[in-house]
Amino acid sequence: MTKLSGVFPVLPTPFSKEGAVDPETLAGLVGFAVEAGADGVVYPGMASEVETLSPEERLTMVQALGAALGGRLPFIVGASDADPARAAARAEEGRAVGAKAAMIMAPAGNGADVAKHVAFYQAVAAATALPIMLQNAPQPMGAGLKPEAVAEIVRAVPQIRFVKEETLPCGQHVSAILDAVGGQLDGVFGGAGARYVMDELARGAAGTMPATEMTDLHVALVRAFRGGDPIEARRLYSRSLPLLLFQAIFRVRLTKAVLAARGLLDSTVARAAGPVFDADDVAELAALIDEAADLFTLHPVRSDRISHAAA
Repeated sequence: MTKLSGVFPVLPTPFSKEGAVDPETLAGLVGFAVEAGADGVVYPGMASEVETLSPEERLTMVQALGAALGGRLPFIVGASDADPARAAARAEEGRAVGAKAAMIMAPAGNGADVAKHVAFYQAVAAATALPIMLQNAPQPMGAGLKPEAVAEIVRAVPQIRFVKEETLPCGQHVSAILDAVGGQLDGVFGGAGARYVMDELARGAAGTMPATEMTDLHVALVRAFRGGDPIEARRLYSRSLPLLLFQAIFRVRLTKAVLAARGLLDSTVARAAGPVFDADDVAELAALIDEAADLFTLHPVRSDRISHAAA
């Protein structure tokens, strides 16, 4: 299989101003990921508002992604579902349009019961040919498994070739999983918005899966780290944190606002639950974007787009 490592941004789902999924704009975001030097992309995930998509919308957008990529980058299809048959079906939908692996979250409903998780992933593996990435997300969205539980599941299901580890402390958990089953995996990726990426890379993570609004910065960061320039990597990391801390509150709304300020989205409509910007938040966002403006060289921000982007 294709080796997967580096920066794999999770693409957002663009919606029209009327709230419909927008495959054409998704294709534009694919172009940005390619232009920025991403090593691959992920879709759909939590940063894609996947929980708000109907099965038909999800299939439409996965097919649009495959067509837009045209094999230029590997992609990981998000196939999470509490029902293993549906998860496998979504994995196969991705495989049909070029996906190299299926990211499937350990279901929250299985709690800490390792036997249930093993049975779930064994059922998925029996019904899809794709390698599986076990996404270990914190509660309440995911099961929030301990590293030893993740390792036990990996040992029992050989088709699990990757782990995306997002439970705190992320770095320690990456180390523990690699120590326990690193030889049975093709890689452990970090997530959590790349807020802990330096620690994860230092511990041997295969890469990171952040949101998309600063893919160019994350690519430069990982390349600097792997190229033997940790000082530059840490400089970029420090520059990214103010926006990422704001993103921890506003999630996809922050991602879409920054992409719009960069001219990459026309509509910032979001379906996801969660806080929305008020006037003071918009002012803070404008200040944060202005402070980071020199980092956005491919698609420079424009101040006149910021208030509209946060609307």
